[in-house]
Amino acid sequence: MRSSIIISFCFANPFLTLAYDTPFAFKARPTIENRTIDDIYQAALAEGGVVTAWHGGDEKNQQDALKKAFEERFPGMTLNITVDVSKYHNGLIDEQLANGNLYVDSAILQTLHDYPRWKEAGALLHYAPLDFDKIHTSFRDIHAAYYGVNIFGWNIDFADFLDPNLRDRIVLTYPNDDDAVLYTFDLIMQQLGAGWFDDLLLQNPRWVRGSATPTSLIDQANNKGAAIFKDAPHPESTKLLHNFLISKEYLETTPRWTVRTDAPAHFPKIFDELYTNVNVFADWMADRERVERLRFWFEKQIGTPQGLSPLEDDL
Repeated sequence: MRSSIIISFCFANPFLTLAYDTPFAFKARPTIENRTIDDIYQAALAEGGVVTAWHGGDEKNQQDALKKAFEERFPGMTLNITVDVSKYHNGLIDEQLANGNLYVDSAILQTLHDYPRWKEAGALLHYAPLDFDKIHTSFRDIHAAYYGVNIFGWNIDFADFLDPNLRDRIVLTYPNDDDAVLYTFDLIMQQLGAGWFDDLLLQNPRWVRGSATPTSLIDQANNKGAAIFKDAPHPESTKLLHNFLISKEYLETTPRWTVRTDAPAHFPKIFDELYTNVNVFADWMADRERVERLRFWFEKQIGTPQGLSPLEDDL
């Protein structure tokens, strides 16, 4: 069985958590970008040329390449990007929303269930970047309040983990510490059964925090993704970042899965993957009661996650 694919989403910057029913404002129609990216760039420079972005992840330097690519493409721009676990970022965003002091322009999160509630609260910018219509419909909100910008996941045959030659050599992320990993274990065990997990435990795996840590310990590639916001302190600069994130020039630097429908023919096609359903993860994340029950089931089997935050463990 091969593992799941996950879409990271862009969302517009939330500002205030509202108590009224925002759909009755009848203002869902998005602003559709019609300027060139160079025009947006000039507007961003005039604004001050700074973007503050929060990105989900588990290594501080995980998005250095994005910062480098953005700042090289747009001289004079500064992308201040902070990487932390998505489940920590979203709580801090909620705190800022509750106190009316949001200072983040853009966010890149795995916690997809946050976007609909922020949209419902009237906190998201309805903004369609250039080529928004080229994003697959499965990956974009109808009102452009949030949308996918990248695809990340794993492409591993998990039955191989039971190979006797791998005993004491497997490094895995605690599924009860990372929802994307928990989702993957859920999919595996729905196909291979609980016996697969029992046999996995007999392999004496090393459990760690953070999905990037196993990558660094077993030298195996892993893809991560990005996301967006609304009432940003630097709206023009944030729009520039988001236009860049879904642009062909950024997404087509190397063959990979992409959220766009017009990728080059030699790029892999996510909907051609036999053992994954790329649209399921958002619905799975939205069922928080089931997610919590699964989390506690794994906690009973392997204990609570141990160790420092993956951003501090130096692994």
